Amino acid sequence: MTTTSYGVLILNEHGQLLLVHTTGQRHWDFPKGSAQGGEAARDAALRAVQELTGFDFSDASLVDLGVVRYLPRRNVHLFKTVASTNQWDISTCRCTRISSHHATGVMTPEVDQFGWVDPADVSRLAARSTISVLQTLPGWDSMGLFVR
Repeated sequence: MTTTSYGVLILNEHGQLLLVHTTGQRHWDFPKGSAQGGEAARDAALRAVQELTGFDFSDASLVDLGVVRYLPRRNVHLFKTVASTNQWDISTCRCTRISSHHATGVMTPEVDQFGWVDPADVSRLAARSTISVLQTLPGWDSMGLFVR
């Protein structure tokens, strides 16, 4: 059975991508999560961003990029938005999605760090599955993805 996650690629005016670091893991990723009980794709993506970063975006600001294969049995439905670093200060990001840590069992925020990352540096920080998703998007190699 294939499941689908819902995520948002958040770009800034400098052509950087917001990545979040999952607590206790090595790699960084874009904000994403599962839908809850019949939740629409846009709503699930917006909720995931809000839970993982503390920031809200309007539905109207999202561009639908479609569904992409993420893992063998997982797809991700991606959206894109642009955020101004003047209005969106990542030093104020706070993750409210709390779960039991895989190693300690202590209740821990799912995300512990946030960063604006240049496209050239994504492959150094992100997992192979995340990189492969980004590479399937039109314009990734030519940086067209980062055009408003």
